[in-house]
Amino acid sequence: MVSLDPRDRNREFAESHGATFPVLSDPTGDAARAYGVLRGGFARRWTFYIDAAGTIRRIDRDVRAASHGGDVARALGELGFPRAGSR
Repeated sequence: MVSLDPRDRNREFAESHGATFPVLSDPTGDAARAYGVLRGGFARRWTFYIDAAGTIRRIDRDVRAASHGGDVARALGELGFPRAGSR
């Protein structure tokens, strides 16, 4: 997960939600711009599925917060990504 917010704010967000993954900070918007998601000072909520070789396998441009966890799990399975702990 990448956010335009500063590192401290991302850390607070992650801790308040019990995140078990890093929330990366992109306050300059350089990464958001490189991935084409920066629009008017805000980043669109897209999900990029990137494999171990760094290849973008899929981009979900229609992220829906209510179903996103299941949507991600389904896409990872469809793309053949290994399940956690199965390496």
